[in-house]
Amino acid sequence: MRRRYLLFCLAGIVMWSGAASAAKATGGAAAKAAKTETKYFAVFMDGRKVGYSKHTRRLADGKVTTTEEMVITIRRLNTAITVRQSETHIETTAGEPLGFKSVQDLGIMAMTTEGAVDKDGKVTATVTSMGNIQKRTLDWPEGAMMSEAMRQLEKKKGFKEGTTYSVKAFSASSLAAMSADIRVGATKNVDLLGRVVPLTEVTTVVKAVTGAMTITGYVDRNSGLQKSVMPALGMNIELVICNRRFALSKNDVADFLGKFILPSPKPLGGIASAKSATYTLAPTGKTKLRIPATDNQSVRPGADGAVIVTVRPLRPGAGAAFPYKGSDKTALAALKSTPFLQCDDKHIKVLARKAVGDSKDAAEAVRRIEAFVRRHIEKKTLSVGYASASEVARSRQGDCTEHAVLAAAMCRAVGIPAQ
Repeated sequence: MRRRYLLFCLAGIVMWSGAASAAKATGGAAAKAAKTETKYFAVFMDGRKVGYSKHTRRLADGKVTTTEEMVITIRRLNTAITVRQSETHIETTAGEPLGFKSVQDLGIMAMTTEGAVDKDGKVTATVTSMGNIQKRTLDWPEGAMMSEAMRQLEKKKGFKEGTTYSVKAFSASSLAAMSADIRVGATKNVDLLGRVVPLTEVTTVVKAVTGAMTITGYVDRNSGLQKSVMPALGMNIELVICNRRFALSKNDVADFLGKFILPSPKPLGGIASAKSATYTLAPTGKTKLRIPATDNQSVRPGADGAVIVTVRPLRPGAGAAFPYKGSDKTALAALKSTPFLQCDDKHIKVLARKAVGDSKDAAEAVRRIEAFVRRHIEKKTLSVGYASASEVARSRQGDCTEHAVLAAAMCRAVGIPAQ
């Protein structure tokens, strides 16, 4: 699932970098004339150019349309994967939300989320992936802003050193708002592909369910973003402003999989008969390790900031019926359809019923689903970036992540809570 975290980080750096990338907002008569401004950025991972980002702001017919697009190529062992993400926000010149569109091409086929916001703050959205269409209606997240509103707030707050404020940014891909704390730092000399210029440092700490990420941006005196840096998975992801020709030039593919694979300090034997495995994880820097405790994983503190993690096989007991009829909020949430776990997809429902057969016991049904998915995914490959359950069900290809996504969706389809 580390791929999903990396893709979340990429989406975040696109969105938050875009908030400062375009020119200042204008209103009045200027809004009547169409005007488009485009900026290009080269994307680097650990110093290697892996793609580009394109930021476009269009002012026409009293509307501001902002699009942030990123295309990168990364390698997992010997397999190259191209990831494409874009997010478009449509607002009034005053920064009021009107509509949005997100396209995430992370796997076999693009997932598109598109919607509109009415005057009463109701959001109607359509999520499309692999022929599966989900329609959703929800309230606009309280206090959430799109790109133009964030630019105008940024202009109002200014760039005086020590200035701090908090914002909520709407993410079209997740149909939710991400909170962030922003702090304006000092002016520093920053290297922009060999050109050293004085820029103001702006630090943004984004908070989301997958964890916090820190993006350090550098803006010029016109509040235009020139560079942003974000550490993720043991490497730095950087966006540096450049011309179109360099942005679209040939890339040097970076291998990110090796960044979070650690060699065992000693051989591990007797895996099949082992009752548990205990890992002592020690940070190499000042960062505090945060390892979640789960049903089959316990966590306790060790010496000098280390964390001791013990993993045990989870063997659910027999006798639990399905579909789930309880009232536990976590379990009920784990039954719902999501953009990546489309348990209401007709094809997934058919596969789930076929896998479960005549079983009436939840534990047995889950074991059958697991075995079914292992057989159903015929092509075991690392070439899939991150596919949704609908994509996996039809393409029948992927690796451990695709197995997990399809199995979870099939469990939900027959009423068994799964994550």
